[in-house]
Amino acid sequence: MDTQTQAKWDKAAPTFDLMAGKGAEARWRPFKEQLFANMQGRILFLALGTGLDIETFPPGRDITAIDISPRMLEVAGPRIAAYDGDIDARVMDVHELDFADASFDQIFTSCTFCSVPDPVAGLRALRRVLKPGGELFMFEHTGSRYYPFKLMMDLMTQLTRRIGPDMNRPTLHNVRAAGYRVVEVNNLFLDVVKTIRAVNPET
Repeated sequence: MDTQTQAKWDKAAPTFDLMAGKGAEARWRPFKEQLFANMQGRILFLALGTGLDIETFPPGRDITAIDISPRMLEVAGPRIAAYDGDIDARVMDVHELDFADASFDQIFTSCTFCSVPDPVAGLRALRRVLKPGGELFMFEHTGSRYYPFKLMMDLMTQLTRRIGPDMNRPTLHNVRAAGYRVVEVNNLFLDVVKTIRAVNPET
């Protein structure tokens, strides 16, 4: 377990909902609902955090959700209990997944890989537990290729990575580097906020 990362997010848990902001949640909610509507089969959700995304899940699903922070999952408790379906929430580090190979049909992330310390290793770990032909669905904010956004996000990351996420991650590149086949990318705000759909190749 990466105790340094765990401690960072434990510390952020009490104020995370305020930091996330109601306006931002409302803005991206339709896109998350559209992405999460694809949920079917055995599902892994990384990372659940305080459970803000639960309201955008379709009802009646069987979801295993993990987060490195036990305090985040404590805050998420009432939202987990209110979900019209089953959410099995566990404290777990993506780099040390306690699941057998090919355990899941689908994996979903939401603003997650801006914070995973070794993103390519984390994506490879997810690929191990994803069935061949299984799908990875991601809602992520990433770095930008365009001036001045690239410069701004590089500078912002020097501060934000101490208390939360990196702002300039090349997540689409990392997905390919981890061995997935990218099927679809939808840019929702410039090239910064996007959804990604990728497949774990069968061969």
